Amino acid sequence: MDEQRNIDWRARFLASGDDANLPIIDAHQHYFDIDAHYYPWLNDRPLRPFRYGDYSSICRNFLPSDYRRLTGAHRIVQTVLIEGEWDPATPLDEVRFVESLAEHEPTLAAMVAQAWLDREDAPDLLRQYARHPLVRGIRHKPVVTRREAWREDFAVPGSMRDPRWRDGYALLADNGLHFELQAPWWHLPEAAELARDFPEVTIVVNHTALPSDRSSEGLAGWRSNLERLAREPNVALKISGICIPGEPWPVEANRVVVNDAISIVGVDRCAFATNYPVDGVVNGMSEILDGFKTIVRDRTATDRLALFHDNARRLYRLI
Repeated sequence: MDEQRNIDWRARFLASGDDANLPIIDAHQHYFDIDAHYYPWLNDRPLRPFRYGDYSSICRNFLPSDYRRLTGAHRIVQTVLIEGEWDPATPLDEVRFVESLAEHEPTLAAMVAQAWLDREDAPDLLRQYARHPLVRGIRHKPVVTRREAWREDFAVPGSMRDPRWRDGYALLADNGLHFELQAPWWHLPEAAELARDFPEVTIVVNHTALPSDRSSEGLAGWRSNLERLAREPNVALKISGICIPGEPWPVEANRVVVNDAISIVGVDRCAFATNYPVDGVVNGMSEILDGFKTIVRDRTATDRLALFHDNARRLYRLI
C-alpha cells in the first residue's frame, strides 16, 4: 500500500466526513486455499459445531481476488490476516503461504500467526515468527467451557490459567508479539488476570467477546465482564463476528452491542473488522460494513476514522 495514498485518503475523509472517502483497514480477515493446504475444520467431514450453524458455504478457496470482488464501494486500503486454523502440525507454513500472497496483494499488510503456547515447540516457533516482518502477533484459542459450567476458579490444561500455557505466553513480549484472544465473554475474568500479570503484552479481543446470547441476562453478563477486562490498559477489542444466524445484518439488534462495546472499551481501543469469509456464512461483506457505518454515522469524523482505520493501523503497527 502506497503510504502517501493512505495519508491522502485520511485527509480527504477528515475534510469531507463523507463515508465514500472513508479509508478502511479490515482488522480481521482470512485467506484459505483448501485445495493446496489442510485446514481441519474446512477439509474434514463431518463439519464441526459452529455458532453460525452450517458453514459448508465457506469450505472453499478464498483468496485476494475473491475478497476484492466483495468489497463493493467500500475503500479498503489494508487488511490484517488472522490465522485460519491451518494444520496445527505445520503452523509456520501458513506464514509462508501468506507471505506469498502478500507479494502480489499490496493491501495485505500484516498477519497474526497460529501458535500453541503449551506445546514444546512454542519457544522456537515464536522466535521464528519474530523474524517474519508480516507477523505482528499470535492466536491460540485457549480451552474454554460452557457458560453454565464456568466457575471463578476455572483452570484446566490449555486454559489461560494453565501454568504451562502461561509459560508460553510469557515469551510473547520478548519476541515483539501481541496476543489475539478468542474466547466467550464468561472467560474474560481469566483474560483480565492475564493482562495484569503480563502488562507488556497487548491483548486484542476477537469478535466483540462473542455476545451471541442477546437476552437481557446474556447482554448484562457480557457487559459486566467486558467492563472488568477493559480496566486493563493493555487490552483492545475488535468489533466483528456479531452476525445473527438466519437474519440480514441486524442494525438495530447490533446497535446496542456496538455502542456498548465502544462505550466500555473506549473509541481509541476498538476496531471494526469483517471476519470474512467466515461471517459470509450469514451476511455479505458490504452489508456488514454498511451496518457499522450506519451505527456510528452520528459520531465525529475523527472517531469514525479511528474505528475503521487509525486504531487498527496502530494496533498492528502499520505506521
